[in-house]
Amino acid sequence: MAAFLWALLGIAAGACIAIQAPINALLGRGLGMPVAAACVSFFAGALVLALVVLVTAAAEGRAPDWRGADAWLYFAGGALGTVYVTTAIFLTPRIGAAAVMAFAVSGQLMAGILLDRIGFLGMAVREISLGRIAGALLLVAGALLIRLY
Repeated sequence: MAAFLWALLGIAAGACIAIQAPINALLGRGLGMPVAAACVSFFAGALVLALVVLVTAAAEGRAPDWRGADAWLYFAGGALGTVYVTTAIFLTPRIGAAAVMAFAVSGQLMAGILLDRIGFLGMAVREISLGRIAGALLLVAGALLIRLY
């Protein structure tokens, strides 16, 4: 049952990303600059996350240990997210939300397979299997079909 709920949570998160792309693209058109839209999106997200941190810390009776992670980790995730959000804002009006999502998920899957293989940042190592390669190729083929037809 838990695995099913985790899968649903992942699907819901993916749906949020798909909905976010056209919203941010419209914001980019309204502001006249895709990068400004990415900035507004990240600022809004940062405010919401700060509120969640405060509520969670209060509920748990403790604060985050800001010294607990390497300094570069404070910026790496946000910097990578900036590349994604800005690219999605730029591409969505040009190739459509479905194509952007299909290519983004394809890139996520291919990178994920490689990260699993090397055990990136202490993740469990998972071998590259024929099934994983076939799944990635099918996803890329699906992305191309979504874009081209």
